[in-house]
Amino acid sequence: MIIFSLCANIGSSPSRLGKCFYCGTFRKMDRMPETDPEPTPRQPREPSYVDALLPLVILAVLVSSAVVLFGVDAMAGPLQVAMMLAGMVASLIILKNGHPWESVAEAGRRGVSSVVSAIFILLTVGALIGTWNMAGTIPTLVYYGLGIINPNWFYVTALIVCAVTSLCIGSSWTTAGTIGVGLIGLATLADLSPFITAGAVVSGAYTGDKLSPLSETTILAAQLTGNDIYEHLRHQAWVSGPAFVIAAIGLISLGFIGHPALAGSEVIHSELMALDQIFNISAINLLPLLLLVVLSFRKAPASLAIMTSALFAGVLACFTQPHAVLAIIPDGGTGLEAYIKAVWHVIASGYHTDTGIEAVDSLLSRGGMASMLLTVWLIIVALAFGSLLDEFGLLSKLVTPVLTRAKHTGSLIATSICTAIGLNIVTADQYVAVVLPIRLFRVEFEKRNLASKNLSRVVSDGGIVTAPLVPWNSCGAYMAAVLGVPTLAYAPFAIFNYASPLLDILYGGLDIKIARIREN
Repeated sequence: MIIFSLCANIGSSPSRLGKCFYCGTFRKMDRMPETDPEPTPRQPREPSYVDALLPLVILAVLVSSAVVLFGVDAMAGPLQVAMMLAGMVASLIILKNGHPWESVAEAGRRGVSSVVSAIFILLTVGALIGTWNMAGTIPTLVYYGLGIINPNWFYVTALIVCAVTSLCIGSSWTTAGTIGVGLIGLATLADLSPFITAGAVVSGAYTGDKLSPLSETTILAAQLTGNDIYEHLRHQAWVSGPAFVIAAIGLISLGFIGHPALAGSEVIHSELMALDQIFNISAINLLPLLLLVVLSFRKAPASLAIMTSALFAGVLACFTQPHAVLAIIPDGGTGLEAYIKAVWHVIASGYHTDTGIEAVDSLLSRGGMASMLLTVWLIIVALAFGSLLDEFGLLSKLVTPVLTRAKHTGSLIATSICTAIGLNIVTADQYVAVVLPIRLFRVEFEKRNLASKNLSRVVSDGGIVTAPLVPWNSCGAYMAAVLGVPTLAYAPFAIFNYASPLLDILYGGLDIKIARIREN
């Protein structure tokens, strides 16, 4: 009754037509009902230092707890959960500062989308390892390598081979996922350290990547700083060359100190026999490797080149290793359907064999896209976390005060490198560790009469080569996944990867090979 009475009162005045607020009908009204003005949206607040530090402290506590509690198994889920929880803390802080949830979600999506190509590369490398094992490609590399191996020089040989390969094709990931896998197999079967070998592989792969005009990260560092790629490479070589020599000396020392001249020779014969019995060892088995090299030289997209080689290896295996293929699906018959099922299964789940020799089984029973899913999980949550810190000003809040305290050239270069390393740890992405320091420090380098090629070298040494030393960084997670060695296990032996930033800091402090815009 009250509502109808109000409606009647509204309609009693012979005035213009209006809509009743209570019942929605249109009646004559002496004036339109007043409506509340649109509320002014609350402006987001700048983060405080506590806001910026809290997610990092939470991340450090959770990651260290995961490593302490689970050890090498932390990558199997606990580390991913730690990154997700730290991301939730960052999200709550961002919401508290007045940003809408839609912005938080969009920032997370952008962070994940930036690494989609890396995820596809990871999955295709998993497929490649599986089919290369089934086709005998990796076993053939190992078989020939075991016949000529010299344990004393093995580690430095791995360094040089990976450096040359990466320099030629411009990809540390492809080098580690192909040549590196074979070298790890060689080390395992020859009773050499897979940890040192993995460190040598990573050192060599990143040496070549850093000095290759085909490397996308090298091109990115040069372009963002406005430098010619070859000028950047020449300036880069003053650090990369000595760092490579230091790595070579270190690995030679480890080769002679750790193993006598004939280490592993007593087991090599039985393992060679096992490989020869399982596979038809022939140079034909190396055709998938040759195809990958050709596609890489022709600058085919990495994921497309790797998947093409994987599929070719699967088809080749049906002709060169039919017994190994049919053993995958023992109840699948012998016809075309059985071959298709076997190749399909290996691409998805990897190749598996049981020879009774543990070292041979661990070498061959690997691969498949499914083997990369834990790594993909880690990369996704790490990059979502990093993008939140970057886009909502939490990182810049911490970096800007540090920049103002860098009064000298040496301290500025050290600050830039440490910032890039910190970004690799916090954002888990080498691209952020390259792009953001350039944005933060470019103007300051110009103010101090420092040529931009100094900055391009700094971000390469701090942002690119240190990425595989961080377990949850996309590069560190990738290397651990394809080489089968935990990041923290190979990191001490990736000598090039920490010699480069240390040398750059030394150069800055001593004013060695520091280019000026205008000579004084």
